Amino acid sequence: MLTQDFDFFLPERLIAQFPAKERNASRLLQVDGGTFTDSAFQNLPDLLKPNDLLIFNDTRVIKARLWGKKHSGGQVEALVERILGTYEALALIRASKAPKVGSRLVFAERIEAEVIARQDDLFQLRFDGDVAQILDQYGALPLPPYIQHAPEKLDEERYQTVYARNPGAVAAPTAGLHFDDAMLTMLQQRGIQVAYLTLHVGAGTFQPVRVESIAEHRIHSERYHIPQATIDAIRQARQRGGKITAVGTTALRALESAARDGELRAGSGETDIFITPGFEFQVVERLLTNFHLPKSTLLMLVSAFGGMENLRLAYQHAVEQEYRFFSYGDAMLIESQ
Repeated sequence: MLTQDFDFFLPERLIAQFPAKERNASRLLQVDGGTFTDSAFQNLPDLLKPNDLLIFNDTRVIKARLWGKKHSGGQVEALVERILGTYEALALIRASKAPKVGSRLVFAERIEAEVIARQDDLFQLRFDGDVAQILDQYGALPLPPYIQHAPEKLDEERYQTVYARNPGAVAAPTAGLHFDDAMLTMLQQRGIQVAYLTLHVGAGTFQPVRVESIAEHRIHSERYHIPQATIDAIRQARQRGGKITAVGTTALRALESAARDGELRAGSGETDIFITPGFEFQVVERLLTNFHLPKSTLLMLVSAFGGMENLRLAYQHAVEQEYRFFSYGDAMLIESQ
């Protein structure tokens, strides 16, 4: 399969630059095979049934972006992909010339870091202080590259889910941004169950597919943890005839990664799972997700879940109906095919 097979035309005006006024005020496109129904996110409780199970990713976005310079004077921008320990982190670095191992960088005019190794396009940095504290004090929220404004106070609230509690992501699990506390309460009052897992979304979610054949693409590994309580909730939902709905592609990837040997188990792990058409889903039966970038790994994932032709036509419908796209945009509810 070719990367070009997952391209589509998207007018720039449809890329949402700011969130909707209220979290649950977005639109919702239902996709069931080749049938598309225009709805509103506020109607989600009416589209689910008692004993259905929603599984959320409770990761929290960290202030992962730092600006600085080399000792030689060249400007650098670092996006921390993963904190490795108190003083070390892996980061993507943007500079006119890639820094060499052994060189030192200065961030925020006072924080120094040494480049101690390189792993493909990631650089391992050793900071002179506690990485988590440095990011919290001097870092900036890593808004996606297609959002054209600098992070504002509104973004610090709205680019986090209301249930975010485990710091470590450099991108939000955006399907969850539509939920507010009132919606979560309403779901549970109607007998719709909820459960949580954690997958720390990495910078690889922003990386374009640069190869012609998707079989040659590799994505960065991401950490996940699925508690036993979530495994138990899945088993109970199935016993009661409920459907398993992943809130976001990250929740889906964690669940399908944990079930790759045929049995879904609790625990922690690393996943570089790349889901493309032909993948056999073991756990998830319904997916709530936002609209994704052309030629992206996430568009390939939803095409695998809902069917390539179905999703191609659904995206065409969304463009024609002027849905809002990407992180701050509208949502889709996709039934597996």
